[in-house]
Amino acid sequence: MSETAASASSVPTAASATSGTVIAESATPRGRRARIALRGLQILLALFFAIASALPKLIAHPSAAEVFDELGWGSAGMYTIGALELAGAVALLIPVLQSVAAMALSALMVGAFVVTITAFDGENAATPLILIVPLALIAWARRNSNADLLRLVRRRA
Repeated sequence: MSETAASASSVPTAASATSGTVIAESATPRGRRARIALRGLQILLALFFAIASALPKLIAHPSAAEVFDELGWGSAGMYTIGALELAGAVALLIPVLQSVAAMALSALMVGAFVVTITAFDGENAATPLILIVPLALIAWARRNSNADLLRLVRRRA
């Protein structure tokens, strides 16, 4: 790498210089496409968790109610899981919460995997595992938002 290329890449942008923070921005089209693809994945997962997963639980659809009754968790468990999924779906779309939301939804999917293995003999056990993969990608790729969240929490405390 040439000396001029190395010095040019380490210079903060004008916007970051005025705010006092250095923001790692990718000027390449590939980096921009990756950010757009990741945001699209977040939107897709948020829609899945809100509409396909949380909504049937929150409206007490008979199929969801039957599953939770079979587990012995009843309507309280069904509404709790539905509310957690809906909160995670919304938080996936909020920049400062996106990494934490992905981690929380991943933990929820680990729980769903354990329940499907133990209570339902592994029927549909692959679904939570498949969802963990993109959630882990989001949690890792958006990990810088955790520092922003921590700063906000400390400032309010």
